[in-house]
Amino acid sequence: AGLGTLSVMQDLRSESERLNEVKGHLEIALLEKHFLQEELRKLREETNVETLKQELERERSRRLDLEQKMNDVLKTRCEDSPPQPPRKQQPPAANGTDKQQKETVCSRLHSWLYDRFGVYIEDFRFQPEENTVEAEEPLSAKRLTENMRRLKRGARPVTNFLRNLSALSNWHSVYTSAIAFIIYMNAAWHGWAIPLFLFLAILRLSLNYLIARGWRIQWSIVPEVSEPVEPPKEDLTVSEKFQLVLDVAQKAQNLFGKMADVLEKIKNLFMWVQPEITQKLYIALWVAFISSCVLPYKLMGFMIGLYAGIKFFIIDFLFKSCPKLRDKYDTPYIMWNSLPTDPQLKERSNATVSRRIQPVVSRSSLATIPPGVTREEESGRPHNTKKGAFHEIFNLPEIERPLPVCENGWRCCLINRDRKMPTDYIRNGMLYVTENYLCFESSSSRSGSSKKNKVIKLVDITDIQKYKVLSVLPGSGMGISIATPSTQKPLVFGAMIHRDEAFETIFTQYMKIMTTANPET
Repeated sequence: AGLGTLSVMQDLRSESERLNEVKGHLEIALLEKHFLQEELRKLREETNVETLKQELERERSRRLDLEQKMNDVLKTRCEDSPPQPPRKQQPPAANGTDKQQKETVCSRLHSWLYDRFGVYIEDFRFQPEENTVEAEEPLSAKRLTENMRRLKRGARPVTNFLRNLSALSNWHSVYTSAIAFIIYMNAAWHGWAIPLFLFLAILRLSLNYLIARGWRIQWSIVPEVSEPVEPPKEDLTVSEKFQLVLDVAQKAQNLFGKMADVLEKIKNLFMWVQPEITQKLYIALWVAFISSCVLPYKLMGFMIGLYAGIKFFIIDFLFKSCPKLRDKYDTPYIMWNSLPTDPQLKERSNATVSRRIQPVVSRSSLATIPPGVTREEESGRPHNTKKGAFHEIFNLPEIERPLPVCENGWRCCLINRDRKMPTDYIRNGMLYVTENYLCFESSSSRSGSSKKNKVIKLVDITDIQKYKVLSVLPGSGMGISIATPSTQKPLVFGAMIHRDEAFETIFTQYMKIMTTANPET
């Protein structure tokens, strides 16, 4: 009976705590409602929309009255002014008639010239350039996805053309490539390479015209694969919109990265970043310049046409079929792959600087160790943080110091869900792991105060697992949840960039401590 009474009392106590918690939430909601009502009332008082409407109506009535008065005054002036007597016409003189005739002829000639050529003269009138600023559209997941699809559709003819050229060079269809090779080499031998390309362009435009008129003409060396078009979804959840934006952003990132690599390689080729590669281009340009000055253009065109045909149909086919041969003898391919991008140049410079500084640092570190002190004693010295000694900040023994993995700490925020105040609910700081403790140093704590810091014994941890603070975001989250007997709800260390590394370190050290504490298990 006593145990039943105790269980009933515990249930009543837990129910009363839940009621108090619900009561606290209701009070907070009522306070927020009252605050919003007060803000709305103040906003209405400050704006005074009704008074502004009344003043606007008054100003309109005043303007109408003034216009009416001005019209009345003008009418009275016109009525009061006496009629002017007609002037007497004097007989014109002979010189006056001649001048008038000249003026009429000049005016007629001027009007005739202006009517005929005035439109063209107006086109050459200089006007200041207007700087128009285009209105930027707000970020929208639907608009971003539609723009990416438009870009893909617009680039499809170019990609199809390049794919057909590659198939023609790879001899995907032996008969088609053989016919194209014979026709091209015959045209290049007789000097008709340029007319051949112009004829092919006219033929392509003619086919496009027939296709636009409704003809079904499909010719391609490589069969086109139609991609399934997904119907646009109207109602998307927040997580689906976020994932859609992430997918489009990833595609845009990869596309911009490839374009940036190409542009940076071209820039570095002409800026002598890789001198041995640019030197080859420099010599080739000089040879081409001297040849164009010495040899006749007909012979130059004949040589370039023959080389282009052999390179496109035979040499490229051999290089693509034999990669080892390409890596050894394909000079343009080797030059292009050897050209560095700007991030690669930055990595090279950093690696060079680190190689230069490393011996100096090692010698200086040996010099800083006083004589008679070994490296083990040096490594056993107390670790210091930005606010002082580590063991003094957390009130720990001097032997407790952060593990090498987290010597500088992991930046995170502590979410204590047992607290109600916002200042105590979330704290920013650094997380450390020692041999026996898990230490959180709050960034808002003063140098001499450790009230906001948190120290947890690894032995006292009852549960540790990865945690996702916001469930609407994709991924596994950026937090770690740690439960202890002293807290009702687990503590959450969120916003950790290196969450997986921190979790593995804490879990490994926790298992090590638990194994040593309970050797039988």
